[in-house]
Amino acid sequence: MPPVPIESTFAPLVRALPLGVIIVNRACHVEFANAAAGATFGFDPERAIALHIIEAVPNVELERRIADALKGEGSVAPLMLTRARIARTYRVSVYPLTEENQESSRVVVFSDDQTALTRLDRARKEFLSNVSHELRTPLSSIKLMLETVLEAPEQEARELFVPQALAQVDRLTALVGQLLEQARAESGQLQLALRDVDLEEVARPIVASFEQQASNKGVSLELAALRPVRVEADPDRLSQVFVNLIDNALRHTAEGGRIRVEIDARDSDAVLRVRDTGDGIPYRDLPHIFERFYVVDRSRNRGTGGAGLGLAIVKGIVDAHNGAISAESMLGRGTAFTIRLPIMRIKREGS
Repeated sequence: MPPVPIESTFAPLVRALPLGVIIVNRACHVEFANAAAGATFGFDPERAIALHIIEAVPNVELERRIADALKGEGSVAPLMLTRARIARTYRVSVYPLTEENQESSRVVVFSDDQTALTRLDRARKEFLSNVSHELRTPLSSIKLMLETVLEAPEQEARELFVPQALAQVDRLTALVGQLLEQARAESGQLQLALRDVDLEEVARPIVASFEQQASNKGVSLELAALRPVRVEADPDRLSQVFVNLIDNALRHTAEGGRIRVEIDARDSDAVLRVRDTGDGIPYRDLPHIFERFYVVDRSRNRGTGGAGLGLAIVKGIVDAHNGAISAESMLGRGTAFTIRLPIMRIKREGS
């Protein structure tokens, strides 16, 4: 049986590619477009045939780059497209198609969705900037306090500055611990020591540990166990969840505010809820607060923000327990974080 000519398989192959492909002739009319290109640029690939490129894709920058490619100048550059009010970033490559000893008679356009990578790269840069700031501040304080002790070695100076330096060391240790927790969660290595747990028994000592801090700030903190709930979970990891959410609520709740920690059960789920009457979260930020590396605008909460890891760690722990977490907030009216954990037993590895 003779081999199938490659030409007969080329078109079906290109049509099936997840990479957008458009071929434009010298008159800038579309000769070919696959489904991925139609999805990228928002047109029907079949109806686009014979249309001028500016009709198929109303984008002046793309038209200019195609004109340059017809002169032999290819290009690879990002292109931002907005459809249905959603902006996406594509890597668009435009290359001339030439035959031997001839000028470019056609241009091929490749499009590859880079939105997720662009967002991740932006988040990575913001994360590095935020962590650098979080590390630099306590390190500068420690250095200044130790230099003061060295220059004034009196007992009074040591008693004043050494405890403060140790407190900054504790802050650094906590930050490094958060970074390690996030790394474990991202790599799927978050280990759980599952056992039968009473949620009120986990929450009560955590809430008690924050009572003095809340009192000093003039904030009411209460625990409401609406009904007894037991789950199979890792109590140490659940303690981290309560610590992070209560600490977050305290940092954003002003004097006279209230924080309420609730434990309840609905259907087959345990429900944990932390409500506060604090600053609230801007509407534009709310969908992103559990994303890795995401930090809400620091200019609104100068001095109260962290490295942006607390909520990401909470979500990682909840996910590891096969649970779900959500947030509701109104700017200036407070925030409520709700966690649902399955009351039924969690399937163990190898069981």
